[in-house]
Amino acid sequence: MKLSLEAAAILAAAQLSAAQTYTSCNPTEKTCPADTGLAQWSYFSDFTDASALEHWNITAAPVTTTTEGAKFTINKEGQAPTIASEFYIFFGHVDVKMKASAGTGIISTYMLLSDDLDEIDWEQISTYPTSIQTDYFGKGNTTAYDRDTTVPVINPETEFHTYSLDWTPSRINWLLDGEVVRTLNYHDAVDGYNYPQTPCRIKIGIWAGGDPSNGEGTIEWAGGVTDYSAAPFTMYVESVNVTNYYPASSYTYTDKTGAYTSIKLSNSTEGFPSNSVSVKSANSNINSSVTSFDASKSNASTSGATASASTSGNTASASSSLFTPRCF
Repeated sequence: MKLSLEAAAILAAAQLSAAQTYTSCNPTEKTCPADTGLAQWSYFSDFTDASALEHWNITAAPVTTTTEGAKFTINKEGQAPTIASEFYIFFGHVDVKMKASAGTGIISTYMLLSDDLDEIDWEQISTYPTSIQTDYFGKGNTTAYDRDTTVPVINPETEFHTYSLDWTPSRINWLLDGEVVRTLNYHDAVDGYNYPQTPCRIKIGIWAGGDPSNGEGTIEWAGGVTDYSAAPFTMYVESVNVTNYYPASSYTYTDKTGAYTSIKLSNSTEGFPSNSVSVKSANSNINSSVTSFDASKSNASTSGATASASTSGNTASASSSLFTPRCF
């Protein structure tokens, strides 16, 4: 069956997105080393301070510090400066204060990405300066390309906005400047099959969807061919504010299911989950802790940042230090 131009563009863009994401060891295929966890409740990076970049891995091109924050610049073909957190989080709230790049076909993005290719995205396509896209993938599953949404935003390329993800076992909220603009519930993602649910790193970067070497569909999705004579193309990230809902020094996949119930937490430092903790009490702890964090440190609204989970009356307990059983 011949695809429409729109469908072909979405398909090609999704294929390129998959190519831009990778894993060095997929725990659904083989036994992998434990992920280094964020062993504290919160973490803040102020990228106007050069020392903040010391805790992020930089790839593809230089990222520098300025008075506006971390500066990601494309000067020529093949550049895609990216930073990735040295740690993983296991459900949490992430605020990225960002000013996107201008330039035809330039994509300013941040994502949560796991070893088994669970993925949650914000992507600003510079060709369309009044909107930003949201998207998600579960286990790298690209059998469908209809999961993205487009969100209106004012002057994303000349003004800083805070793009947030609030991620729990039961739902994901995308927030723009503290307001929820999209919600994905666990069961709405193919009954959980495509729901991102494993420990993730935070990745932030800029790339050229309109690069002439890309496929026609990708260039169409990006809004046209990138003219490198108009370079440099620059994105700024002022800060990243992280709340890790399940702090631990490491996260280990105990089987190949890719389910969050299979994740073992080691050396948890802040009280949950713990041995024999129930689903009901665990979610109660999340709610009170996140509300307290928001009141003191976060600009996100309490309603947007507070983790919620319907237990459907279940209070099944976790054994050892495994995450509480799925019952959402």
